[in-house]
Amino acid sequence: MSPAAAGARRRIVAIAGTELRRLFRDRANIFFVLVFPMLLILILGTVFGGGFTPRLGVVVPRGDALADDFVAALERGDDVDVQRYASAGELRSAVERGSARAGVVLPHDYSDQLAAGETVEIGFVTRPDGLGAELQTVVQAAIGDQAVVQAAQFGVAHSSGGFDDELAAARAAQRSTEPVAVRTVTVGEELFPEEVGQFGVGATQQLLLFMFVNGLAGATALILSRELGVARRMLSTPSSAAVIMAGEAAGRFVTVAFQGFYIILGTMLLFGVDWGNPFGALVLMLVFAAVATGAALLMGALFRNEQQASGVGVVAGLGLAALGGCMAPLEIFSPTMRKVAHLTPHAWALDGFNELIRHHGTVLDILPELGVLTAMAVVLLTLGTRRFRRTITT
Repeated sequence: MSPAAAGARRRIVAIAGTELRRLFRDRANIFFVLVFPMLLILILGTVFGGGFTPRLGVVVPRGDALADDFVAALERGDDVDVQRYASAGELRSAVERGSARAGVVLPHDYSDQLAAGETVEIGFVTRPDGLGAELQTVVQAAIGDQAVVQAAQFGVAHSSGGFDDELAAARAAQRSTEPVAVRTVTVGEELFPEEVGQFGVGATQQLLLFMFVNGLAGATALILSRELGVARRMLSTPSSAAVIMAGEAAGRFVTVAFQGFYIILGTMLLFGVDWGNPFGALVLMLVFAAVATGAALLMGALFRNEQQASGVGVVAGLGLAALGGCMAPLEIFSPTMRKVAHLTPHAWALDGFNELIRHHGTVLDILPELGVLTAMAVVLLTLGTRRFRRTITT
């Protein structure tokens, strides 16, 4: 490498390093680049992600064998977390506060009423905005599991035996009866497979959203550099316009790629997110970072002041993210809206990550997405560098 080329490379690295240091000198940037993405991924995964088990409260009489059987039927399923409460009032308060999604109240003489052949009224408590309908189905299924009680009542009505004897006979008959085998088959492809994990969907969406938004936010640094005359003063040094532009582009790219790498590594360590093929995820993230870099350069060259760039940057960044599937999954979009979404780089990047994560793809499997994103990056970087060079040389 010639001395001139080595000097140019050192100047490019110096400019890029300056931009990275400038990023972390502002404490607000530390929050929005490092803390806020992880916090948002945690919230989205906790509220909307998989792995959530609603709590169902129960109030049952102590020492009541049939009531305990009813609770055991609820606990046999993995759909709910059954929690006992001392009184109906305590249960209602828990449902009101949201610590329990719904509740079941059995009468204090539950077994006595069943033994007498009476119709037992079971209380069900829920909020109108909760999971009442779903949990009510779980409770009804548990009631159905106590079919032996109905059999015992039938035996008492049509024979001279007592309720306890008929209940024991019904349970013996139930144990001797061969159970019906039920086989569940999933047809088609699941919208969100279990291997995606509780935080997987939100992690990919927030990765692209924050990389692009914070990338566009970097356009203000370009405008400030132009307004203060920093770029023009660099032209008075041995640095050429090409070296300055390469340094500015490298600075934007390093800051965006740093955040992308941080989110990928952080979600892997903190939330156990599986990003699929590591090399494929890294390449896809870097290509998307190049797209965000090109968009930042173009914005920094088009707008005259920081206020314009910051306002438009936030609106454009959030708008493109929403359109590209970073706020609502692309899978719920209509076919027409999916086509419109793929006008944005976010949709292509999401398709690539879905291939890596859900279908265990490799770099070869995401070549179409990488090709489209690379083309977008080339167009934006070309337009941005040419326009910005014109602003500092004329």
